[in-house]
Amino acid sequence: MIRIIVACLCLGASSASLADLKPEPIRQVQTLPEQYPAHWIIAQDAAFFHMSDGKFIVLDADRDSISEQYKGMFNGAQIAQFAQAHSRPEMYVVQTFHSLGHRGVRNDVLSVYDKRTLAPLADIVVPPKRASILPTQYALQLVDDEKLALIFNFTPATTVSVVDLDKREFLNEVPIPGCALIYPTGKRGFSSLCSEGTFLTVALDDAGGVASSTRSKQFFNADVDAVFEKPAIQGRNANFLTFKGRVIPVDLSGDLPVIGESWSLPEIEAGNWRPGGLTPAVMSANGKMYVLMHAEGKTDTHKDPGTEVWVFDPRTHKRERQIELALPAVSIELTRDTNPLLVVTTIEMNIDVYDANKGTKLRTISDFGQETPLLLHGAH
Repeated sequence: MIRIIVACLCLGASSASLADLKPEPIRQVQTLPEQYPAHWIIAQDAAFFHMSDGKFIVLDADRDSISEQYKGMFNGAQIAQFAQAHSRPEMYVVQTFHSLGHRGVRNDVLSVYDKRTLAPLADIVVPPKRASILPTQYALQLVDDEKLALIFNFTPATTVSVVDLDKREFLNEVPIPGCALIYPTGKRGFSSLCSEGTFLTVALDDAGGVASSTRSKQFFNADVDAVFEKPAIQGRNANFLTFKGRVIPVDLSGDLPVIGESWSLPEIEAGNWRPGGLTPAVMSANGKMYVLMHAEGKTDTHKDPGTEVWVFDPRTHKRERQIELALPAVSIELTRDTNPLLVVTTIEMNIDVYDANKGTKLRTISDFGQETPLLLHGAH
């Protein structure tokens, strides 16, 4: 009897309220601008503990509430690699799928996403060889006025896949034996870091094949002072940091890299400060280098979170200021304007936002659906 009465009451209330409900429109798609505002960022969440569900989350780092910060999300499976176009409203993700979910036939694709809707535009099949490594800026790069995409492969043989973005097709696979990653060089080429402390530089022909291949002289010794493979780049000027705090400037604008005179970060001896983290350094639009630093550094602390960000002028080799972080950070990024925000992924896997010029903390971005946002990208 009690069950019948309760059921009747629920049914009566439900019927009355349903009569007042209007049909809810479905498939509403809100669009984002073709060029993202200066203080938007893209947080790359590797979903480290279930990698098939990685994602990229577009955020406005200038806002205080999550409803205003969160702009949208698109996917990137199996620790995807990411690049943005400047000349058209597209973003690129190279990712891996298996025919039976977590097993079966492997399929690698370069997915093209629309910046306005975050919807996929195309999936370009590439050889199932792309490097399954932690997110980095240098495993997927665009060259030749963004007509070509280059994908770093690791099987463990190292090669680079060349993709025509206009025709949406795979062109060629270029061997880079003993070398790794991609640093655009000249108009239609790239350089890779090699184990003996050199660059291998490849110029591509019209078919995406090798027009020329050149090895540089040795410019570092990994047994003495290894370099971070993640340089701080502004335009075509790259600053490669070493584990012990040297800076090796490299000009990548010409057909071959020009390696400049190295210099050491000042003020690091007291406290044995060292650079580190997943993103150890970035460049600002006005040419300053922001370096994630930790104290009591040793040979094997190059991945340790940083407690401060030090700001250097590469032209004068001087430290201009220190930014003490509220929480240690594993990676850093700057927005792409002259009044930039410094955004950092903290050890709590939230994003702290600082005024990059003043060093003051502005806000924390959290609870935006993230788990492991290991890499941050300044949006274009």
